[in-house]
Amino acid sequence: MHWRDRLLDFAVGRIRNARFRASAARNPLLRPIARANAAALFDLCAGFAYTQTLLAVVELELLPFVDERPRTLSEIARHAGLAADSAEMLLRSACALGLLRRRGDRTYGLGLRGAALIENPGVVAMIAHNALLYRDLADPVDVLRKSSPDGELASFWGYGMRHAEPATGADAQSYSQLMAVSQQMIAEEVLASVTLGDCRRLLDIGGGLGVFGLAVKARAPAIDVTVLDLPEVADAATRFIRSQGVAGITAVGCNFVRDPLPTGADVISLVRVLHDHDDAVVRHLLEAAAGALRPGGMLMIAEPMRGPGAAARMADAYFGFYLRAMGRGRARSAEELSALMRDAGFTDVHQKATRIPLLVSVLVGKCSK
Repeated sequence: MHWRDRLLDFAVGRIRNARFRASAARNPLLRPIARANAAALFDLCAGFAYTQTLLAVVELELLPFVDERPRTLSEIARHAGLAADSAEMLLRSACALGLLRRRGDRTYGLGLRGAALIENPGVVAMIAHNALLYRDLADPVDVLRKSSPDGELASFWGYGMRHAEPATGADAQSYSQLMAVSQQMIAEEVLASVTLGDCRRLLDIGGGLGVFGLAVKARAPAIDVTVLDLPEVADAATRFIRSQGVAGITAVGCNFVRDPLPTGADVISLVRVLHDHDDAVVRHLLEAAAGALRPGGMLMIAEPMRGPGAAARMADAYFGFYLRAMGRGRARSAEELSALMRDAGFTDVHQKATRIPLLVSVLVGKCSK
């Protein structure tokens, strides 16, 4: 048995004993640990209430309201359309979570966590979108038992999974708008970690409205960018790209599960694509990418990846249930994705450092043909 398992087994044996827990709470040396464990356990119990506080603050647009200037309780109650006691309860909760802050003059302003959401539309959009997940997980055991989840998330993302039939305009538009507003912060992280100096042609698979492709053009105007997505999305991307007035970027309609990919790119990017799909689709896509790249070209995968610590909570707890409710895909570790890339024929596969790995991690590999 590994020494770490022996150590943790010993700790578990003590903590599971009610008498030991009571003794630890009385012991000055062990009391801080006992309190920290109790607080962490309470956070697990109260987590849903925390998310609902966050959702209410976002839906009522309280953050931009108090960002204009500090507000009184009565002003916030009027703005939110709430009775004074309900508004006060929400404000107390938001202050406790660091979203808002009660000032010395009894007005309310931004807390440190709330301040981080200002001018951060991608995160705000995902907070609002998560309301679908909360409703789907009202019965988590039911979600786990269903072979094909049929909740709101499955419906929302369903267009991207219907490989054999076209997407409706409404489905594609809802999906693409959410992806676009949250893609800018991802693009900034990815392009800060990857050098595209020798790239002349880039193919962005599953590129939505072209936000990542436009970010590439902003950094390297000489690169010819092709954004590939389902036909309904590609049509919307063409309109969006045209509205930005950027030349040298084109949207192409293609179902990458059944259609051949455009060939000859120096770089193929898969930004937040693979975790939406099961292993068979991922293997097919990686092999197709290897066939489409020019010899020596680079494949870049950018998405949240499983890992230790906070990454485990994000990938295994959050994305695990999110993708289960969605009905497809799974979060994978950098090691798993690296192995899949090598199986598809890529060499020199390695991870690039990103500033916020919790947000996105990046893998690159060379086409060996």
